[in-house]
Amino acid sequence: MTKKVEFIGSYEPVIEACKKYKEFKLGSLVVKDDDTIVGIITERDVIVKIILNEKNPKLTLVKDVMTPNLKTVKSFATLEEAVDIMKKNNIKKLPVVYNDIVVGIITENDITYAIKIYKKSEKEIIKKDI
Repeated sequence: MTKKVEFIGSYEPVIEACKKYKEFKLGSLVVKDDDTIVGIITERDVIVKIILNEKNPKLTLVKDVMTPNLKTVKSFATLEEAVDIMKKNNIKKLPVVYNDIVVGIITENDITYAIKIYKKSEKEIIKKDI
């Protein structure tokens, strides 16, 4: 998982999300009002819902673009459980929570990297057995 997670409020303009994407080199932000997580906004949301609809990102609020009802996975869950949640919900970014606090986010890239490391380890074990 990626431990770098940034947040934005739902009543902030979308342009602020874009600034944070650039500043922190991220593709998504968890949307949080006070201490409550209310959704996620991704670069794709901005492209599809703002740019392609020719809306003004300075006037459109995050709440009007974000994906509500955020799916999450517990920090002690297995990688397989996280992949199942992502697949069932057709999502590419899955926040990881511990005691209702976001501690990271799993992305498709994280999963690809984990598989690569697993395969490499598996090959090394096979070599040792030969």
